[in-house]
This record gives sequence, structure tokens and C-alpha cells, in this order.
Amino acid sequence: MTNKSDRITSFVCFDIETTGLSPEEDYIIEIGAVKVREGKITEYFNELIKPPVPLPEKIIQLTGITEDLLKEAENQVEVIPRFIEFAGEDILMGHNILFDYSFLKVGAARLGIPFERQGIDTLKISRGAISGDESKSLTNLCKRYQVVNASAHRASHDAKATAVVYAHLCNEFFTEHSGLFMPVPLNYKVKKEQPITARQKNYLNDLLKYHKIEYRKQIDELTRSEASRLIDKIILNKGRINEVF
Repeated sequence: MTNKSDRITSFVCFDIETTGLSPEEDYIIEIGAVKVREGKITEYFNELIKPPVPLPEKIIQLTGITEDLLKEAENQVEVIPRFIEFAGEDILMGHNILFDYSFLKVGAARLGIPFERQGIDTLKISRGAISGDESKSLTNLCKRYQVVNASAHRASHDAKATAVVYAHLCNEFFTEHSGLFMPVPLNYKVKKEQPITARQKNYLNDLLKYHKIEYRKQIDELTRSEASRLIDKIILNKGRINEVF
């Protein structure tokens, strides 16, 4: 059991980039993480993930991640299990961690992998400890503590910056606000299976037609997660539409 007088100095700090804001309807396109032991970064994890849908232009503009960058990336079927293995049973850390965790939880659930962890949220810490109405975004916290984030909105850089910001928050506020720094169970309930979406149906039909695949089941009967897995499988084995090998 963690004592409130003890700082957490060993953890995995992670960040993701996604195609949108919905864990059930959007996809992870990058996972970045640093493993911290006794306050020092000892290992890095950084992998792009090829989503089963085209990248929205606003995501390309925000992250700088392009279709060309994802051309050689692997599917979430390969990458998510590797990240879970990298993280092990460590405490997870992130800035607004439930957003990132929710995507991983849904991704793991689609693969049939249990994923329950404890976590520390630097956004929660900063909102509880720092007075004033100024935004507690990672960008603003980096400015406050003069932390250089070489490439904001890229997962590995944001993960490293978050770990450094956490150390500064500990130094400034742990004594007075130790409770904010304690890990808590990360709770995200994966929503009950929903039917295939119109977007998935259209894209799946296009994929089947493009790759000349005969699919004997009724597409309308697929659940949303079943459609996602099928799309992922086709892309993994055959490639995306207009993808040249």
C-alpha cells in the first residue's frame, strides 16, 4: 500500500494521439511512453499505429502525423499488446489520463485483453494545487516550469514532458497536497456493444469491393467492435484502399 508521505517515483508515463475524441468510434494513431525508475527515465516506447480509416485533416494539422508516416506503421492488433507488455503492472501517469486510458481500454477490450491499472493524473494535480483560473494544459505547465517540449501533440514528446512536469509539481506541492499525488484506480466502462455504424459499413463495403473479398455474413448484423476487428484484419492482410505495396 502506498503511504501518503511517499512520492511515487517509479511509473510509466504515456500519451496517445487519435483520429478523434470517441474511444468507441475513433482510433489510436500513436502511443508514446517513458518508463521512470526512481525519478529517472530508463526506457522509451514510441510507435505509430495505422488506423482502419483515413486521417482527418484536422488531426494531420494538429499532430503533423500524415498518411505517409503511417504507411509502414503496424495495426493496433500488434501495437497495443506491445504497449501493455511495456507498461507491465506499473502505475500509469498522464495529463488528463482518463482520455488516453479510455482508448487503450477499448482497444484492449476489442482484442480480448484485460487492462485494469492505477493511475496518476497531472491535470488533476495541477487543478487541485495551482490557484487561479489559467488553463492547466500541458503547454501552460511546460511554460510555468520552463520544460522544453520539442514537439507538442506528438505522443512520445508529450509523455516525456508530462513526466518532467510531474517532478516539478512534486517539488512544489507534494508536501501540502500529497493526497493529489496518490494513484487511484482508472475506471472506464467500455460501452455495451453497439451495431455497426454507417461510416463503418460504407468503409467495410468499399474495402471488400476494392480487395475483391467475398464476405458471406450479413454486414448489417455486425456489432461496432466486430466491424472494427474485421476492418483491422482486412487492412493488416490486404492493405488499405489505394495502398501500394
